[in-house]
Amino acid sequence: MANWITRRKFLISSGLAGIALKSPMLFASTQGASSSSPIMRRIPGTDESIPVIGMGTWITFNVGGDAQLVQQRTRVLKTFVDLGGTVVDGSPMYGSAADVMGEALDSLDAHDRIFAATKIWTGDESETRSEAARSSRRWGVDQFDLLQVHNLLGWQGHLETLKEMKANGEVRYIGITTSHGRRHREFAQIMEREPLDFVQLTYNVLDREVEDRLLPLARERGIGVIVNRPFQGGSLFRRFQSKPLPDWAGEAGVNNWAEFFLKYIISHPAVTCAIPATSKVEHMKENMGALYGKLPDDDLRQRMADYVRSL
Repeated sequence: MANWITRRKFLISSGLAGIALKSPMLFASTQGASSSSPIMRRIPGTDESIPVIGMGTWITFNVGGDAQLVQQRTRVLKTFVDLGGTVVDGSPMYGSAADVMGEALDSLDAHDRIFAATKIWTGDESETRSEAARSSRRWGVDQFDLLQVHNLLGWQGHLETLKEMKANGEVRYIGITTSHGRRHREFAQIMEREPLDFVQLTYNVLDREVEDRLLPLARERGIGVIVNRPFQGGSLFRRFQSKPLPDWAGEAGVNNWAEFFLKYIISHPAVTCAIPATSKVEHMKENMGALYGKLPDDDLRQRMADYVRSL
């Protein structure tokens, strides 16, 4: 398995290095990097870093067998990878999204250029390996980088199997997820006692409850954090898109509302990666803009939160 990990990490790096021949935007190891270098965040407890902006596939990639829509989603994925993205998140719950992702990866020959993350979503706690295998076939990947128990469904049994799978070299990282602010107390208890590599949770400039307990706990326990619903399912755009950015937005490295929302999230030191979802190339370009340039400091983050509350 060590050979597989080395090969996969090498191929991902090589794929991004190929992108650098067409664009100067490539690896950076710290926040505050130059505008031509992507902002990377280290996975706690490892020497591996991933880009702070990934992509989700909930709803957006669930387009069935519509060839035109599959081609359009393939262009979205290509834009993501070309601009330095690697972390792609899915779930069996997302309908045809896994199959569409598999087709897109095949079309782009990009299987080794992504950090593939999916979830276990079944109440049958004996089906962990079987569901992971089905997802692997649908995505067209040999193995996943990250497997997560989706919204704690059957988490006790699934997590025990995931720990065995990691020990056996069947997956690199394991974790649990929640969304919409659900079951935070139970989530924290699991974080406190289980050897998790990642947690996934909802966090955005308005939904900030996790700042009180879960994010500090993740830092304390050395757990990576993936953020879902960074745009509140699109409602942040519907609410604020017509409003002007603050005059001081440039100080926070922000050029549009997508960058405003995302840079607020990824500037939190406990956050490893945010995974906005989109079905449009232009929106993907805006999302990926948050992967570059400077990040707001604590004072600017507070001003950002205060500003949206004032609108």
